[in-house]
Amino acid sequence: MDNLRAYKGISPKIGDGCFIDPMSVVIGDVVIGRDCSIWPMVSIRGDVHRIRIGDRTNIQDGSVLHVTHRHPDAPDGFPLNIGNDVTVGHNVTLHGCTIDNRCLVGMGSTILDGAVLEEGVLLGAGSLVPPGKTLEGGYLWVGSPAKKIRPLNEKEQNWLSYSAGHYSRLKDEYL
Repeated sequence: MDNLRAYKGISPKIGDGCFIDPMSVVIGDVVIGRDCSIWPMVSIRGDVHRIRIGDRTNIQDGSVLHVTHRHPDAPDGFPLNIGNDVTVGHNVTLHGCTIDNRCLVGMGSTILDGAVLEEGVLLGAGSLVPPGKTLEGGYLWVGSPAKKIRPLNEKEQNWLSYSAGHYSRLKDEYL
């Protein structure tokens, strides 16, 4: 695939059962787990650090995933780590952050260097997570900057897993 590109001799590694849309691009030190979906116009650029994406995670249309290189102010840089069963909505920017399992990142959100979404976060559309901020799992977070609104109810908690499963089934139709 022309949309999977090596950088400095390091090629992306794609797990079994993944759908990578031909209009997306995956570059460099990127590992994508099993049964993931990468939708049109997504850019995943692991050129100056690594990107790791877990199983059954979906990255929706127009999202940008990038990292921060190692430098004097950040000797370890900021890789991007995304867990299992994560839904990343349309036009999201993820930059050098960590997203644990079973999170949903709403459309148009931005998560910056060193930020962490603990397992089970529902981040509302258009939210901004500033550098270094940790969002506690099991809550709805909304706003710019993101603020904890309330605990997730049972229906919302179930939706996190449902959404990931839905996209896993949808990508099978594309395959």
